[in-house]
Amino acid sequence: MGRTRTVGVEEELLLFDPATREVEAAAPAVLKQFREHGHGRRRPRAATDELDHELFRHQLETRTDPETDLGSVLAQLVAGRRTAGEAARAAGLRVGACGIVPLGGDRSVVTPHDRYRDMVDTYGEVARTGGTCGMHVHTGIDGEEEGVAVIDRIAPWLPVLLALSANSPFVESRDSGYASWRAQVWPRWPSAGQTEQFGSVECYREVSRMLLETGAARDAGMLYFDARLSEAQPTVEVRVCDVCTDPVLAVAIVALVRGLVETAARDWRAGRPLPRWRAEGLRAAHWRASRFGMADSLVHPRSGRLAPAREVVDALVERVRVVLDEADDLEAVTAAVAGSVSDNGATRQRAAFERTGEVAGVVDDLIARTEASWRNTA
Repeated sequence: MGRTRTVGVEEELLLFDPATREVEAAAPAVLKQFREHGHGRRRPRAATDELDHELFRHQLETRTDPETDLGSVLAQLVAGRRTAGEAARAAGLRVGACGIVPLGGDRSVVTPHDRYRDMVDTYGEVARTGGTCGMHVHTGIDGEEEGVAVIDRIAPWLPVLLALSANSPFVESRDSGYASWRAQVWPRWPSAGQTEQFGSVECYREVSRMLLETGAARDAGMLYFDARLSEAQPTVEVRVCDVCTDPVLAVAIVALVRGLVETAARDWRAGRPLPRWRAEGLRAAHWRASRFGMADSLVHPRSGRLAPAREVVDALVERVRVVLDEADDLEAVTAAVAGSVSDNGATRQRAAFERTGEVAGVVDDLIARTEASWRNTA
């Protein structure tokens, strides 16, 4: 039996004007309210009493502390949303957990920070349309060698996580036809997306140096691989998921990420052969997950062929079953994942559009469900 690894979560949230339902470039005002009147005055502060700006001023970021217990992760995630939601309300705004701006055209205003300004100057339209919202999951590792071995082994399973989290079908006031349009926008960054197998820490660092030297990444923080070594802490960071409106599903995905990391590490330590795959196959699997979410077939990570989404998700759970069981997470994760097969973020957004006949109704539903995730909790 292995140890239970720590996990931490970062969520990116949108700031909405409740009257227009469009995003509002008001993060400075919200952060000012937060620091002057909210939890931001407390010393010392918990991670959930922190809010950060993002690339654009219509975004906020929350985070959790490293935890081993998923109940604590859920409580912190909800507390972070409460911190953001209360600060936004004090500024006359609302927060919503959604992978991309659903209503209106380009309203992006860059956060006044030298790094962000330089990113827009360097990468132009790629940066200006980069205001997407993801969920980033950090899982503790025992060193870089283990971390690279994990990254090389979990890559074929990451599209399944994307399909489960898909929560961005509407963009520019219309249905994109994708369950996750964020997953189509994000890889426009030249350092983002799927990677070849590295095989060693030396190769990982060499690839990173190449991207930095060629300008494809401005700094190490812009190495936007779907799974990467964190520069600031001893973790593997999985960055493939949309932010989820439902925090219960979000935490189930966190458990699956931890399960993948621990299972891959055990395989590496046991000397089991590294599964072989091609980058073209990964791109196809990611496209399929982005296009359909859980509504159609997905690429099965073992066979590389199409299979019903439920079958592929069941294979993911089976892959990490031992780890989930050891952490006493199996029952909760199985229930959350089973429910998301027919009822995830993308399907709920489309159901809201069917009920209301307009994307404004989708935004209202997103705001209501995001607020419900924290408003009635202690």
